[in-house]
Amino acid sequence: MAKQDSLMMINTPHKNFEDIKKNDENGFEYWEARALMPLLEYSEWRNFKGVILKAQEACNKSKQKIEYHFVDINKMIHIAAGSPKQVIRAIEDYKLSRYACYLIAQNGDPAKEAIARAQTYFAIQARRQEIFESLNGNEKRLFVRGEVRDNNKKLFVTAQKSGVTNFGKFNNAGYLGLYGLRNKQIQHKKGIGKDDILDRAGTTELAANLFRITQTDEKLVKDQISNGDKANQTHFVVGKKVRQAIKDIGGTMPENLPVEEHIREIEKQRKKLFESDKVQRIKRG
Repeated sequence: MAKQDSLMMINTPHKNFEDIKKNDENGFEYWEARALMPLLEYSEWRNFKGVILKAQEACNKSKQKIEYHFVDINKMIHIAAGSPKQVIRAIEDYKLSRYACYLIAQNGDPAKEAIARAQTYFAIQARRQEIFESLNGNEKRLFVRGEVRDNNKKLFVTAQKSGVTNFGKFNNAGYLGLYGLRNKQIQHKKGIGKDDILDRAGTTELAANLFRITQTDEKLVKDQISNGDKANQTHFVVGKKVRQAIKDIGGTMPENLPVEEHIREIEKQRKKLFESDKVQRIKRG
């Protein structure tokens, strides 16, 4: 299901939605309303502001705090720049959460093709979340481990294009940022021998690494990095920002999270259950 959903998202035009995403000083993602507006085929702010107000109302009805998802910001712009009559004026804008963007799409004009596509995109996202929430502990861990594995492959391709030749050093830079320790130091602290750290990580630890991986990949591309040392430093900085975000919300540092059973054993258990279920279906005929 996850691979099928991912393929659907790749084949939709919403790469632009992810392209305009920004991250604040703590590594949390957000979108600016005025950057989102043209992607949803709105040309005038007053019309788009009406959609935002409807989205805020929906946010309130769903018992979510509006100020958590729609943050008022003002931007200073230059009018008639370069002329003697240049004027600086403040314009209204919002920092939006992903949930806010979802509500805006749901409350936009469905006659607009971009709105219709956005609604489809967010419906897929919501479905993926529903699927994830319905999984038990081991299934969630398998799901996130698969996401980490796929995105790590993507990151290494990007890193290679960014000038990385020593992937062990590159990988260690990310771990050092997130854990404050290098690969072997983490293995020693957790007592997992030579096991892959991520194969012994629980869902929370995997999620932190997934964020590190995807954000590093985006930054390498966005900043057009073409030097191996700069790529390593970028990986370290992103990992450190994720670590700081965990600290800011009072979370447990990843090096202190408990070790889990090797993911390979969970995969074996699932395979046995699947094969047993298949035999039972055949017997029932």
